[in-house]
Amino acid sequence: MTQEGRAGRCLGKWVLWAPRHWLLVSVQDQRNKGSKNHTATMSVELETSEGMDESEKKSSRAPEGENHTKMADLSELLKEGTKEAHDRAENTQFVKDFLKGNIRKELFKLATTALYFTYSALEEEMDRNRDHPAFAALYFPVELHRKAALAKDLLYFFGEDWKAQVQCSEATRKYVERIHYVGQQEPELLVAHAYTRYMGDLSGGQVLRKVAQRALKLPSTGEGTHFYLFENVDNAQQFKQLYRARMNALDLTLKTKEKIVEEANKAFEYNMQVFNELDQAGSLLAKETLEDGFPMHNGKGDMRKCPYYAAGQDKGALDGSGCPFRTALSVLSKPGLQFILATTVALAAGLLAWYYV
Repeated sequence: MTQEGRAGRCLGKWVLWAPRHWLLVSVQDQRNKGSKNHTATMSVELETSEGMDESEKKSSRAPEGENHTKMADLSELLKEGTKEAHDRAENTQFVKDFLKGNIRKELFKLATTALYFTYSALEEEMDRNRDHPAFAALYFPVELHRKAALAKDLLYFFGEDWKAQVQCSEATRKYVERIHYVGQQEPELLVAHAYTRYMGDLSGGQVLRKVAQRALKLPSTGEGTHFYLFENVDNAQQFKQLYRARMNALDLTLKTKEKIVEEANKAFEYNMQVFNELDQAGSLLAKETLEDGFPMHNGKGDMRKCPYYAAGQDKGALDGSGCPFRTALSVLSKPGLQFILATTVALAAGLLAWYYV
C-alpha cells in the first residue's frame, strides 16, 4: 500500500460502544446526522439502559472504561509512559555537558560512532519489517534513515579508512543486540525503538547540531553534523504529527501497546548506558591529557576558565593551544630542567640566608 493509502487509514476515528444492543458509529457520521436522528439514537440507548436491572448496569459500565483504555492513542501512552525515563536521559552528565558546549572533538567522534552502529541495526530491522502490519505505516526510509548521513560524518572525522578505525563499544553492542532481537523475534515492538530515536532527533537533535558546530568549530556547511540534518523533511513539526497519527492508526491490542511502552523505556535505558559510557570516556580523555603534559588551564584544573581553551577546541584536545600553563607544565615536567630549577632555588636561598646573617 502506498504512503498516501496508509495516511488515509489514520483519518477515520471510531467510537466503539461495548454494552449490548448499542451501536457502532463513526464520529464523522454522527456529526453529519440531524438533531432528530441524534435524539432517536439517544432514546434507543436510554430504552436499552432502562431495560436493565442494577447489576446489569454496573456490569455494562466496566467494559466501557476498559474499551476507553484500549482506544487510547499509542503516541499519548508513549509520551506519558516514558516521561520519567526521558527526563533521566536528559539529565545524564554527558547530555548536560553537551548542551553547555563542553565536549571535545574526540568524544564527539565516539558519540557519532555509537550512533552509526545503533542506526545501522535499527534500519536493518526496519527494512526487514517494512511490510509487517505492526510497523509498515511507520516505514519512512527516505525521510528518516540516518545511516548514510552518519557514514558521511565518520568519513569527515576519520578519513577514507574510517570503517577500519571505528569500533562498537560495549554499551552500544548491548543496545544493538536488543534491536536485532526485537526486529527478528518481536517486530511489533520495533516502533518503540523508532519512536525513541527519530522523534528525539527531529526535536532536540537540531539544538545539538548548533551546539556541536559552535563548540567544535565545525563547518556551517554540515560536515561532521550530517546526522542532525533531515534534508527530506521540510517541516519537522508537521512530520512528527504525521508520524504520531500513523502510530495511533496501528491496529494493536492494549496488551501490545503496553509492551511497546515498556520497550520504549528499555530503549531509553540503553541510551543512558551509552551516555554514561561516553561520560566515562570523557573523564579518561581528560586524565590522559593531564598525564601527557597538557595544561591545567587556570592552574586548578578547570579547563573552561582557560582563555586559550576555545582556540584549541577545533583541533581536539587543545592541540596547537598557546596556553601558558601548558608551556610551563611541559617545561617543568623535564627532569633536567627540574634539577636546574631546584639548584637555582637552593642557590638563591643560600644567598638570601648569607645576606641576612
